[in-house]
Amino acid sequence: MPEQNSPTKGVNKIRIITNVLKTALKLWLRAQVSQVSQLEVDIKASDSQLLSGCVPWVAIFADHAVYQGLHITQIKLAAENIQINIGQVLKGQPLQLLHIVPVVGDLIIEEKDLNASLSSELLSAALNDLLVKLLPEYCPKSKPIIWQKMSLDNQQITLNAILSPTGEHIPLEISFSLKLLSGQELQLSQIRVAQNAIAILESSDSYNFHLGSDVDLQELTVIPGQLACRGQVNVNP
Repeated sequence: MPEQNSPTKGVNKIRIITNVLKTALKLWLRAQVSQVSQLEVDIKASDSQLLSGCVPWVAIFADHAVYQGLHITQIKLAAENIQINIGQVLKGQPLQLLHIVPVVGDLIIEEKDLNASLSSELLSAALNDLLVKLLPEYCPKSKPIIWQKMSLDNQQITLNAILSPTGEHIPLEISFSLKLLSGQELQLSQIRVAQNAIAILESSDSYNFHLGSDVDLQELTVIPGQLACRGQVNVNP
């Protein structure tokens, strides 16, 4: 007589599939960073939820991760109701998100990691935008700039750079106070810009920078040697 599938075999088959899905999700998370010294992933989902492509809750903890050139000292994240392409994953294809996922968490970046991130496209582009807003005539397209150092104090940031307009190296220093104005807006004040140690801008005006609709920060703290923030960001598929 042909052997019939027992309930135990069915359960074991489902368990193997869900283990594969959890492994695929962890690999996808690991692939989002180019470097990490420690990565812990906690997934809470029943077998039936995973098999339907739904992950109710995921928590991530990482130390010394590098994301798109940004060096992050420590990060803790949590996300809920994640929808994934379950059919394709079971066929061996890469995991993908099907909908926007709001992710909440805490992030700490030490000063040395910020300085290691200065050459990243994300951070250098943001600093170039800041420079153009403060000094439009110092557009990096016409005056190449190399960001050298970032120093952190109590809600105070100092940037050191080198301008190279004609091959000549001109030191530039920008300092300002940083404040979280709203969940999507930063405010810069007490701005001072010096070129060759001579002040070329000292402003009591405030400048506001919008972070985008995908960001909602609740806290931003700058202390000597460290920047920390808490909030939510939308991860798009």
